[in-house]
Amino acid sequence: MATSCNESLTLSPPTNDRRDLRQPDAPCLMCDFSFCVEETPDKYLLHLITEHKIVISDVKLIADFVKYTTYWKDRFFKGQLVDFCSVIQTNSLETDTDPSEFYYLLCDTLPEDKELRIRLQKEKLEEVLNQQKFEREDPNFEHMCLFCREIFTGNRNELFEHMANDHSFSIGHSDNLVYTTELLDHLDEKLHSLQCLFCDKIFKDRSVLKEHMRKKQHKRINPKNTKYDKYYIINYLELGKNWESLQSEEDQEIEESEADDWSDWNECAGSHVVCLLCEHTSNSSSSLIAHMKDAHHLDLDAMKEGLNFYQQVKLINFIRRQTHQRICFFCDEEFASKEGLQRHLVESSHVSMTPASEAWDQPQYFFPTYEDDNLLCLLEDSSDVMEGGTVAMATRDTVVVAEDFPLTDSILNEHPELLSQEFGSS
Repeated sequence: MATSCNESLTLSPPTNDRRDLRQPDAPCLMCDFSFCVEETPDKYLLHLITEHKIVISDVKLIADFVKYTTYWKDRFFKGQLVDFCSVIQTNSLETDTDPSEFYYLLCDTLPEDKELRIRLQKEKLEEVLNQQKFEREDPNFEHMCLFCREIFTGNRNELFEHMANDHSFSIGHSDNLVYTTELLDHLDEKLHSLQCLFCDKIFKDRSVLKEHMRKKQHKRINPKNTKYDKYYIINYLELGKNWESLQSEEDQEIEESEADDWSDWNECAGSHVVCLLCEHTSNSSSSLIAHMKDAHHLDLDAMKEGLNFYQQVKLINFIRRQTHQRICFFCDEEFASKEGLQRHLVESSHVSMTPASEAWDQPQYFFPTYEDDNLLCLLEDSSDVMEGGTVAMATRDTVVVAEDFPLTDSILNEHPELLSQEFGSS
């Protein structure tokens, strides 16, 4: 029997050692395969799209992926894919010689899916708060300092204050942390493996590691390393947001309350186009393209030359995705900050180079990095509009017919300021 979206699933009990509670494998939605998504999440998603033509949107916003896939596996067993998924058909033109295929998109535009995601988020938050309460009251806590032989028992915060005051190593107050024993064990294992806590480099002995961390000021954890997000309570407070986005919202509210002007009087919600490399917005494609040329030396018109409409869509979605992940769209080099990426693009002249088509001309880039990307709406290719207003999504090898479905319930629609936060300043 299918689990109702309103029926609570089992919560993990509080514990001192999260490693004893290995997360179960995520079942495939359509077959008997299962995958450990903690270790190989990409293999699971690759299996879905290659074997079953299924794409799950916004995977990172799903609080409990195992419970999510378990729920939908049961629902798919009782119904048809088309009852729950948006359908995209490839090779639908009469001139296409390759066989037509259907891809299925499972996303929160379906009310049942959105309700499930929200419920899983609430259950995860409840589980985390119960775990934190357990850790605050746990009298059996015992752990040695990461940098000396002093042992602390009972109150965890004494250990964190000791490391901050005596060893200049601060990871925050214990009231802001959760799964602290697992976090401390993880950091302890890295140090015993002679691995830098910040950059993950491995050294030949402890003295060299110590000197490296001192000189490079690496006696801290990397805030850009998303593996540490699970240990901070603030990352569970609101669906799809972490401490950086929440803090930016608070700063923006303060700035808006202090500003006594009417600068937003003539603004139309949803009409602005966002730059590919920074948060600059414009009301027209021509002014935005001029901005990208002047501020970033990126000539989008030159990049688009010779590409049909849907190749342009995939190229823009590819550049957006790479920029969001702080990866150079030409050479794939990854950077710790958005500012570092922008400097690299200019200094290496990669910003003026078109990436190889093998990197971006793939079906996965039919899906935008964020919904309602108005830059995509300003692309032009009238030859691809078919009779009756249907648009055939054509590339050199495949054609996809986009099914109309509203994207009105997206988190990004409710919080448009997040669109600008994903890109660094120019």
